[in-house]
Amino acid sequence: MLNPLSNDLGVMRQSLLFSGLESVVHNINRRNNSLKFFEFGKTYHKFESGYSEQKHLTLFVSGNRTKQSWHITQKTSDFFYLKGTVTSILNRLGIQNLKTSPTKNDVFSEGITLSLGKIKLVDLGVVKRSVLKEFGIKQEVLFADFNWENVLKVGGKSQIKTAELPKFPAVKRDFALLLDDSVSFNEIYNLAFQAEKKLLKEVDLFDVYEGDKLEKGKKSYAVSFLLQDENKTLNDVEIDKIMQKLQQTYEKNVGATLR
Repeated sequence: MLNPLSNDLGVMRQSLLFSGLESVVHNINRRNNSLKFFEFGKTYHKFESGYSEQKHLTLFVSGNRTKQSWHITQKTSDFFYLKGTVTSILNRLGIQNLKTSPTKNDVFSEGITLSLGKIKLVDLGVVKRSVLKEFGIKQEVLFADFNWENVLKVGGKSQIKTAELPKFPAVKRDFALLLDDSVSFNEIYNLAFQAEKKLLKEVDLFDVYEGDKLEKGKKSYAVSFLLQDENKTLNDVEIDKIMQKLQQTYEKNVGATLR
């Protein structure tokens, strides 16, 4: 099996997720439902050439962000909160200009990978319900997994590259998409660049919502799109045309609607 569900079998861990979930369920069973954990640890992977040891920092977030108080409105920890925390950690280490792409880590129902160039730094997202079910966890758990060796490699040591500032401004637009549960960010990401190859520069997932306010089997994605023409300033007509093309692409291919 990929990872053991028992600490007795977890000496040579391939992931820190499962030991972290054991801590999550331990607390939930004792009525401590609002959690923020971190762990520094090592994972081990076997290849034909031998074993590989990797250092990781993992974050686990679940429940409310803040303690209950009469003067503070309760807010549930969500994808946007975790991403902000992860980005802040990387920025504090001098790591910026991150690239966002769909994650290939299959423990997430919704997830992204943040990279610096071709160096993958962290996978983050919402842990699959099927994984949580194995631990008897019913509430949402958010998980971030830093490849700490890569982070240390580029943190504070990144070469500063300079380039002429773009002469023409970039434009950012957002969609709040209502989608079926089965649709992944990977599909949204790829469809966007299929629809607009020239002027679309970035696609980012900055919030995910699944809750009672939506009908069963649906979820909401908040997705941003960065548009830029290197030769001129985009006007409203051009921007609207691209956004309409993206909307039609999502409606046709994944049955999405705008909220």
